[in-house]
Amino acid sequence: MSFSRIAASVTLVVLALASSGCGYALAGRGSFLPDYIRVVGIPQLLNQSTFFQVEQVLTEKIRNEFIGRGKYAVIPETAGADAVVSGVVTSMTVQPISFTPEQFASRYLITLTMRVEFIDARTTQVLWSNPSLTFREEYELSTRSNVALEGAEFLTQERSSFDRISSDVARTVVTAILEAF
Repeated sequence: MSFSRIAASVTLVVLALASSGCGYALAGRGSFLPDYIRVVGIPQLLNQSTFFQVEQVLTEKIRNEFIGRGKYAVIPETAGADAVVSGVVTSMTVQPISFTPEQFASRYLITLTMRVEFIDARTTQVLWSNPSLTFREEYELSTRSNVALEGAEFLTQERSSFDRISSDVARTVVTAILEAF
């Protein structure tokens, strides 16, 4: 073999080896947490907003998102956990942003702000935190022409929209924790 063929072969082997360890991974599947973290405690979030039970929905969604990642056992308390997610819903607003010709609200904006921390239970070190995590979701009311929605129908549609935003909140929080953004 000539020197150029040997050099080309060695170059190809080196490039192949270098590219196989490039460090790329699928988004949402990585983890930068210490290996000993296997059990995550997620106690009930606190609610400082004026909306009833938002902390319950958000806590459940965050727990389910961690469970869905498949790598961690999730418990509802801090005792026995390797790490703990804690949070406070600091505010939530619902504002009309669009109106029908009859001046009934037809589109609303939900804005949710919360404070979240992820703490290593062994070292009490904060591994991730965001003191002002904010989410916004618009939703359209299905109105009947010339008729305002009655209370129960309005609340049902509002809950449906909050369910969508709480899923986004949970996905964002867990991804940020696991991928150390």
